[in-house]
Amino acid sequence: MSELSTLARPYAEAVFRMAEAENDLAGWSSRIASLAAIVSDAQVAALIADPSVPADRVAGLIADVAGADLGERGGNFVHVLAENDRLPLLPEIGKQFETLKAAAEGTLEASITSAQELSQAQIDDLVAGLKAKFGRSVNVQVAVDPELIGGAVIAIGDQVIDGSVKGRLQRMSFALRA
Repeated sequence: MSELSTLARPYAEAVFRMAEAENDLAGWSSRIASLAAIVSDAQVAALIADPSVPADRVAGLIADVAGADLGERGGNFVHVLAENDRLPLLPEIGKQFETLKAAAEGTLEASITSAQELSQAQIDDLVAGLKAKFGRSVNVQVAVDPELIGGAVIAIGDQVIDGSVKGRLQRMSFALRA
């Protein structure tokens, strides 16, 4: 996972700088998300992995599927990734691009995973607390994982706030073993 992150970083940063210079962060965000979805398709992934298919042919196919919204620079980006065997990195490039975009816009991306479905009031309270803690606006993705038993886990960038019952039990188990 960290290797993918390391390989994707220069591409994400380069596209981010270009998008920022063009004042088109939202447009590039959409393009990269679309490209990531295309390369995540099983048939396209098999085509990318097939060494008998030339990189420029794969890039052309992906650009055709992405459509006119990809534009010339987007097409060039796809060709560079194809020539360097980096097309499978597009989902990770997208994640890193979104992180850079959020930082530039002064927002944080947070993931809240709870043991039970949260009400909108609970989500709003958590977002308000995160906004106060970090001093920035927060966009959240909410998920449910019953294995947490109770409570929630909040991930913001590389920080994790584990308030789950499962997490507390694991910490207690580690403490008792020490």
